[in-house]
Amino acid sequence: MGLITLKSLLIITIISVILAIGDTKPTDGELVNVAKLDMFVDELPDMPKIYGFEMKNGVHVSKSLEIGMFMKKWKFHRDLPPTPVFAYGTSKETATVPGPTIETLHGVPTQVTWQNHLPQKHILPWDPTIPTAQPKQHGVPTVAHLHGGIHEPQSDGNSKSWFTNHFNQTGPTWSTKTYLYNNNQHPGALWYHDHAMGLTRVNLLAGLLGAYIIRDPSLEGPLRLPIDRPLIVFDRSFRADGSIYMNGTGNNPTIHPQWQPEYFGDAILVNGKAWPRMTVTRKKYRFRIINASNARFYRFYFTNGLSFVHVASDSAYLARPVKVNKFLLAPSEIADVIVDFSMVSSDSVILANDAEYPYPTGDPVDEVNGKVMKFVVKGGRKRDTWKVPRKLISYPAPGDTVSVASKTRYIAMYEYTSSTDEPTHLYLNGKSYDEPATEIVKVGSTEVWDVINLTEDNHPLHIHLGLLGALEQRELVNVEEFKACMMKINDAMKCHVEKYARGKIVPVPAHERGWKNVFKMRPGCLTRIVVRFSFIHSNESYPFDSTAEPGYVYHCHILDHEDNVMMRPLKIIS
Repeated sequence: MGLITLKSLLIITIISVILAIGDTKPTDGELVNVAKLDMFVDELPDMPKIYGFEMKNGVHVSKSLEIGMFMKKWKFHRDLPPTPVFAYGTSKETATVPGPTIETLHGVPTQVTWQNHLPQKHILPWDPTIPTAQPKQHGVPTVAHLHGGIHEPQSDGNSKSWFTNHFNQTGPTWSTKTYLYNNNQHPGALWYHDHAMGLTRVNLLAGLLGAYIIRDPSLEGPLRLPIDRPLIVFDRSFRADGSIYMNGTGNNPTIHPQWQPEYFGDAILVNGKAWPRMTVTRKKYRFRIINASNARFYRFYFTNGLSFVHVASDSAYLARPVKVNKFLLAPSEIADVIVDFSMVSSDSVILANDAEYPYPTGDPVDEVNGKVMKFVVKGGRKRDTWKVPRKLISYPAPGDTVSVASKTRYIAMYEYTSSTDEPTHLYLNGKSYDEPATEIVKVGSTEVWDVINLTEDNHPLHIHLGLLGALEQRELVNVEEFKACMMKINDAMKCHVEKYARGKIVPVPAHERGWKNVFKMRPGCLTRIVVRFSFIHSNESYPFDSTAEPGYVYHCHILDHEDNVMMRPLKIIS
């Protein structure tokens, strides 16, 4: 053997530092072969509910909540040892993964003080060579973001507004302990999760996520839809000691010792249990399915052909229900669906997944990650008073708002690679997060964004504060030629985008033609979306100052991409 080179020593040193940052050494480092775990042995948990309002003198009034982040142990499967996790809850004893479902009412504000009770070191490895929240002393930086929420920027969970245990250390844009959620927006399903700079992927892997519902009984009651239940789906891998496994070595270890472009777990979990089962009767059920995975897409279907009826997409109702047998859900998307189990003749049905990973050109699923959960169907057909009405809740259609759009922008998605053709980082519009905002929009305005995906991945684009609606997806022709120009000068107009954006039109699925918080940007396509920075249900102005600091952001919601650093600031002006 030859002498150890300086480069090799550097690699060893950097990896040693990364491993020292988190408590990553397990008592038994062997990975669990999850194919040997029995499926459908754990009952689907119904996550605890916390109400963001209370009744006083017959009137619903605002309520202040204190929700903590705690390190504890959680059983993800009957035959796995308890797993160290970070969990949301009102106490360590009641904290869960996912966290409690926060129930709120339209027009009744909720205040939440998010409290960090986490230990001095993380339970997972993280990479300080990407833009990351790094406290001067020990501590796990966290900051909660309410995904889909329309509220003041100080309460939005800006990535640099992080804080450690008991607010001992705070990020450069931190300003308040208590967040105000006005709940003045349209009714629908949202979810909350950690958003700390460079740590979103590891903090969510550790367990920091949960559902948030805004209800409006005056609008939703007459629809007579079934009672809903969140199904929060995510994937994890485990060591034999029960701990969460995350690869501690990056694709380019001399550049980023730990960061990898996507995390995929072997086990599929729903509401914190691996391949659970739920007992149902032969009637209609409503499920708000939230994809809380770091990078995994799901193409859901029932193995017996049972259909889904979509009533909402992300946080907004559709104008009319849409019936499908299969649908694709990207990370952070929400599908609000009705399933009628009276149509099932057998005593069980399996919810399955056949989406490649990474999507769309990755590996096919197998018998393990191709199964999601099982529904055990009991008894005969029940008298069912729940309905699926012909009409739901109508808002101005995205396409009808284009005529008032004040501006059209080009947003380009780039992936950069090393000499070994492995990804090193991803940018929006060729800029890092720390460069000044170029997307400066007027409050109350509507804009058209032409999103150009020059990568091989499908990127779910999420815009804070704004709602978006997809108008058209068009394949690019001569992609490599166009990409070469864009990589050189980063200007769609000067690269004559009109010459390339003339390929086949890919229709927007019917159940995704309303207002959304996320839309899937197909690789090699220009996707035209309309973005609205005002309420969709009224002509009222925001009841808060959206122009205040620290502003908002937009980003890819593949968490490993967002962290490194496919995210840009979004500035609102008067």
